[in-house]
Amino acid sequence: MVADLIRDSTVGQFINFVSGGKYLPYTDQRPGYVVPPRFMLPSSRPAAPTYDSSDNSTLCGDLEKARTGGTVTPNTELMREATLAADPELVGEKKQLEVAAASLQDAYLVDWYGEDDQDNPKNWSQAKRAFVAFSISLLTFTMYIGSAIYTPSIPGLMEDFNVSLVHATLGLSLFVMAYGIGPMFLTPFQELPAFGRNTIYISTLFLFVIFQIPIITATNIQTVLAFRFLTGFFGSPALATGGASMCDIYPKDQHPYVIGVWALGAVAGPITGPVIGGFAAQANGWRWPQYELIWISTFGFIFLSLLLPETYEPTILLKRARRLRKLTGNQQLRSQSEKDAEGESLRQILKEALVRPIVLALEPVLLFANVYLGFVYAIFYLWFEAFPIVFTGIYHFNLGVSGLPFLAFIVSGGITYTVYCLYQMYHIAPRIRRARAAGKEAPPEIRLEIGLMASIFIPTSVLIFGFTSKESIHWIVPIIGAGLYLPGIFLNFQSILMYITSAYPKYEASVLAGNDLARSTIASVFRYLDTPSSRTWALVLLQPSWRESPLLSCRCSQHCSSGVIS
Repeated sequence: MVADLIRDSTVGQFINFVSGGKYLPYTDQRPGYVVPPRFMLPSSRPAAPTYDSSDNSTLCGDLEKARTGGTVTPNTELMREATLAADPELVGEKKQLEVAAASLQDAYLVDWYGEDDQDNPKNWSQAKRAFVAFSISLLTFTMYIGSAIYTPSIPGLMEDFNVSLVHATLGLSLFVMAYGIGPMFLTPFQELPAFGRNTIYISTLFLFVIFQIPIITATNIQTVLAFRFLTGFFGSPALATGGASMCDIYPKDQHPYVIGVWALGAVAGPITGPVIGGFAAQANGWRWPQYELIWISTFGFIFLSLLLPETYEPTILLKRARRLRKLTGNQQLRSQSEKDAEGESLRQILKEALVRPIVLALEPVLLFANVYLGFVYAIFYLWFEAFPIVFTGIYHFNLGVSGLPFLAFIVSGGITYTVYCLYQMYHIAPRIRRARAAGKEAPPEIRLEIGLMASIFIPTSVLIFGFTSKESIHWIVPIIGAGLYLPGIFLNFQSILMYITSAYPKYEASVLAGNDLARSTIASVFRYLDTPSSRTWALVLLQPSWRESPLLSCRCSQHCSSGVIS
């Protein structure tokens, strides 16, 4: 398994290409490999006196044999002149020859060698698929942690560069907005077989690492903000299409479970960011959380470059077709993606790939789902402003400890995922089996039911958090209230993402990119919709309690007068 992982990784592919298949070879590059006869040119095929009637590539020969009474080698060149005759028998033979030609073209189609072909990601062993799923979740975590790990740096940035809270917080907003915009331009390339998933994942992750350096060495806030946008942009592909990569390697009935695992990785990133960055910023200043981010992302880049294999089926088959063309000299060998793209220019292909996510995002059902999920996601990011107000202003936590309440989301996330799996196993799966037994497919809308039920957690969580954030009430109570938000956002994410990918199975990456754009854009601008920034959010949550804390009351009075709550 390990050898295959390395061979199929970005580094392994480079070594294989440079060595001409000598190192880390595929089966068809090893000595003694027997090429399937149907892939060989007619002149290169060994003489075969007998042909099985099921072999489409011998239909021409069988027809000629029937006419001449002898045994002949099939001739793949169909001479039109030989069929132009008024004889009805010859006209019928002409039609048979045309069918034979079409069958011969199908014989040159490079596909999986069988249902158990181990190069097919869906046939990988459970251990290999689990490892790849972990790797994709790690990639997503590495990107998502980059958003919230910035928040502990905000006080230091304000002090060093003498900027306002709104100005300093732009580093978070621009990052979130950028990883919504990025997939609209980068993700379509992942649906082009010539690139596939890995080429985009690894190249953008490399740029993500490189663009951290100017942030660490910045001498002005403008540099920080510019490169925060760029890191968000190039870190975006995994955030949009990690779920599509999961679907590449698991059968359809397991998609809800594996997309749930990927979503946990996505949620864990922003949650652990303030926890990891808070203590570093408190001890060594605002640059140290960014050091931590570059360490995490560098490890991810090295690990994934060596061990993350390509999962996109058209890309794997395209590379197989190229190897077989080189091995056999038969330039007629084509993968299905190559046949589909015949007659299209590169410009047409790129135009379609780039326009498709936008066109799909404007579909009414997708537009509504994306906007709704965007508002749920926007409220989630407002917790990163509410927690410091409550746990620093009311409960007097220091900068490092004030990030620990975010761990409540991880606890509630684990419980929620367990309940979600049980719901899928004992409620959804039997319904899908009954539908298949009746010769039907279960409608995608059944995925929305749990999201509808979970929506009640969102207002419940916000109300509990707001009305219990008082010095007279123990700090664990608002933490529990905040933790109840996770079931609402997680189950809504799962229901909507499963619905849109089930409704548009051929364009999973494109619909996920559109969803990422909507939710990230709304989340990034939501806090600026009100002129006094987050004043509305803070006062709605804390109105029953902020006057009980002299420190918080003073801070609210000062910042509300200037239009900002810090």
